[in-house]
Amino acid sequence: LILIGGFVQLLAGFLAFRKYDHLGGAAFLTFSALWSSYGATRIIAGHLVNIGAWNSEGFTAGSIAFLVLNAFLIILASSFNVVLLCMTIAMELLTICFLLFTLDNLPLPFEIVMLSIFSIICFYGATASLANSMFGKDLMMMGPSLFTAESSKKDTEDPPPCICPKSHCTSGLRTIADLLNTGAVCGVPTDTVYALAASCKHPQAIEKVYRIKDRPQEKPICIFISNLDQLREAAPPISPLLWEFMENVYPGGIGCIIKKGEWLKKLGVGAGYNRVGTQDSIMIRVPDLTVLVHLIDMTGPLAITSANPSGEVDSTHHDMVISRLGHKLEGVLCDGESDEVVASTVVNCTKIDESGITIVREGCIPAGKVIQIFENVKNR
Repeated sequence: LILIGGFVQLLAGFLAFRKYDHLGGAAFLTFSALWSSYGATRIIAGHLVNIGAWNSEGFTAGSIAFLVLNAFLIILASSFNVVLLCMTIAMELLTICFLLFTLDNLPLPFEIVMLSIFSIICFYGATASLANSMFGKDLMMMGPSLFTAESSKKDTEDPPPCICPKSHCTSGLRTIADLLNTGAVCGVPTDTVYALAASCKHPQAIEKVYRIKDRPQEKPICIFISNLDQLREAAPPISPLLWEFMENVYPGGIGCIIKKGEWLKKLGVGAGYNRVGTQDSIMIRVPDLTVLVHLIDMTGPLAITSANPSGEVDSTHHDMVISRLGHKLEGVLCDGESDEVVASTVVNCTKIDESGITIVREGCIPAGKVIQIFENVKNR
């Protein structure tokens, strides 16, 4: 029975660790060690070696160590469940029996009562842990915790400053799309870093982007489209060389500056025509991020700029966007860590046929790679 009890608790401890229940695992492994030690010392060694008060100093020290260790488990168990708390308290009383035995002062009725109580609690706890671990659900009740962490209460008291749906949920994507379509400004993930997005149909939303970022008015804002076919349907006056170059860099972290024209309105830019790009040019990018492409399909072209106060580092996680600008935004589409730590590479293609391309800003795509792509396209 001693060996079986120790083995059952040892198995329950390993299963608890596999469920990432570190306290339960530590408690069961400790109980297994104490159960085996107590049983072997009390029943086997007590008869064969004749342990008594005159030769039990080591066992006394060991029982005191178990008492101290188990006292910490009692404190921790109070924040988990009732069964674990009762088990640790019963183990503390059983350890006192062990201590009294080493001092040759253990009343037999007290030992029998403690062993009976501990056996019942331990049998239920081990059975419940085994059953719940094997079936992945709480089939046997373990009871509520007596104390809750202060941090969890604080988290529930501090809601985010704006709407923050998850990107993997269709409902979250629709929520952000609805906000953008009504003229809101939202934080969105891109294939590089997080960005602020506004619908090109709402020039007042684009103006709001400038105010949110404290962005100088002379700095133009680019637009994102979902695919190159949208650009073809708008029929801009683009040379074969430029078409070929864009086919090789889209989708991805390269934005191309091309000549602006009325064709942008066919693209869906609408009333925001005068608030994106410069008077003569516009930067267009096709992102390589599925969730953003779907969002653009739901809203039309989006005016995009990095989601950070002007002059500060880029935001590489939705938490950064929420903490820095969330109180100024209507929503943030939460997508975790961004794929890059820097923004896109910007290429001026307005004179691609006459003098080639110019790297305006080197970002996540190295300038050398962009030049190599252009040279390969040009040579073909």
